[in-house]
Amino acid sequence: MTDVRPTFESGGVLHTLFDSAYGGHEQVALCQDRATGLKAVIAIHSTALGPALGGTRFHAYAQESRPEEAAVLDALNLSRGMSYKNAMAGLDHGGGKAVILGDPDTVKTEELLLAYGRAVASLGGRYVTACDVGTYVRDMDVVARECRWVTGRSPEQGGCGDSSVLTAYGVYQGMRASAQHRWGSPSLAGRTVGVAGVGKVGHLLVEHLREEGAEVVVTDVRAESVHRVREAHPEVRVAANVDELVRTEGLDVYAPCALGGALDDQTVAALTAGVVCGAANNQLAHPGVEKDLSDRGILYAPDYVVNAGGVIQVADELHGPDFARAKAKASKIFDTTLEIYARAEKDGVPPAVASDRIAQQRIAEARPHSA
Repeated sequence: MTDVRPTFESGGVLHTLFDSAYGGHEQVALCQDRATGLKAVIAIHSTALGPALGGTRFHAYAQESRPEEAAVLDALNLSRGMSYKNAMAGLDHGGGKAVILGDPDTVKTEELLLAYGRAVASLGGRYVTACDVGTYVRDMDVVARECRWVTGRSPEQGGCGDSSVLTAYGVYQGMRASAQHRWGSPSLAGRTVGVAGVGKVGHLLVEHLREEGAEVVVTDVRAESVHRVREAHPEVRVAANVDELVRTEGLDVYAPCALGGALDDQTVAALTAGVVCGAANNQLAHPGVEKDLSDRGILYAPDYVVNAGGVIQVADELHGPDFARAKAKASKIFDTTLEIYARAEKDGVPPAVASDRIAQQRIAEARPHSA
């Protein structure tokens, strides 16, 4: 699914929110609590399959000239992606996403998280929240003190714990399926995999890859994240930045595991890998990138399919957490990825288009028929 980046100039915020080309969202809530400094956007894309489920991103958007608008667009794109992700994962949930504006390292407080919990609670269960970039299990425990529609909590609070575990596992299964489709074997042993972003999910993905015998090259804007990986795996190579990583000679698989928009024109043109399969959401920077990848003979694993292990885990928590049950369901990402590649070949379209078509059909069939 492409990352839509419209401007607000041509018709204002309402034009963007109501234009179905940007996702046709059911509801977008702008939340503010002046006492704590909370500024948040909660976007509900669809509840056709059930209550909207998706994580809470805590991000500063400091690099944007209009951070509030950037946050709204992020929430719109991410929540639409969650609708597709949940549909492809076979969950009884629609798609939603929340964004809290601010640097989590400096402005996140217990009081702010409690205020955010009250904002989620005000939606009456239409949106169920969880962790995302910038939020953690301990944060969900705080949010849950003000709201019952929270998942991804600690085991001590009746939750499933860190959902990054199955997110990484699902990406690994999608990568194995991609290897099966591309090279005729699911084995990654001896393959060279470049992982961009070795934070919550990326470093766990490295564990799976090294356990199987893959060669790994990593990069991350946080030096401490790279240091953690190198401490566990001194043999892992380090690229100075993403540009150097994607140009690495002999790279078989590129795994974007940081923020969205990782696959832009420049990156796709420079890629040496034959497969792209990573954990980041909304990897396609704009419409047409999926065709550029296909034209270059690069196999792209749709991000919202392969990174669904985490949402499978937190959805399972709502029924009483059972890690083995959730992992068994996440294992099916392997089969789903192969199904998408088969559909793409049958329809003569890139895998991203084939996946969108399947997800859209499932959501449409779940909607009540008009009278």
